[in-house]
Amino acid sequence: MKAVYVMWKRQLIRYWRSRGRMIGALGQPLLFFLALGFGFGPIVSKAGGGNYIQFLAPGIIAMTILFTSMFSGIEVIWDRQFGFLKETLVAPVPRWQIMLGKTLGGATISILQAIIVLIITLIFGFRPNWIYLPLTFLFMFIIAAAFTALGVSIASKLEDMQAFPIILNFLIMPLFFLSGALFPLTNISGVLKIVTLINPLTYGVDGIRGALTLTSHMNIFLDLIVEVFFMMILFAIGTYLFSKTEA
Repeated sequence: MKAVYVMWKRQLIRYWRSRGRMIGALGQPLLFFLALGFGFGPIVSKAGGGNYIQFLAPGIIAMTILFTSMFSGIEVIWDRQFGFLKETLVAPVPRWQIMLGKTLGGATISILQAIIVLIITLIFGFRPNWIYLPLTFLFMFIIAAAFTALGVSIASKLEDMQAFPIILNFLIMPLFFLSGALFPLTNISGVLKIVTLINPLTYGVDGIRGALTLTSHMNIFLDLIVEVFFMMILFAIGTYLFSKTEA
């Protein structure tokens, strides 16, 4: 399993050296949190919707994981352009170990970013339930691993650096906005309800919110089962696509 460790370590070193990337990745979730939390918070409170900060913070944490994990796949394209991918693929190690290392590396980075966002939300008034913090980290890891695998899968079939973020934005925005991260799913109906139920991020957001605030829309164990199943499917697909990758 040395290849797994090498891939994981390499991604963490890249992350640590790219401090601009670290800071930049925090910009969007914090903008959403501050603008929506303090912009719509008083309106939601007056309408009887409770503390919007408490509702919004878990969704923003999930958003951080989603964006960071999926965009970590761009390193595959970067490695291809600079020749490192060819060296990796010709190494006498199974491709699934390389895929696992990249997935774990991207997931670790995503969780670190999410922890930073969680700490910042505490400063601005979020008060989580600390009892189920280990369950929160479990959901974070599963979401991060699943969407890192998805990002690597997409990147393994692309060679154009500019096409990758365009495709990801096309996927990320619907996943995020239709996950219940910004608005409750209680009173929605029709097509919108069906879309949210088939959205895998919905169960991740609901699981994190249930663990941190003890208020979930669905059963938290159902959330966990769906997310684990989704992670396993995406990793299997990613491993297959990565095994067909050519440098």
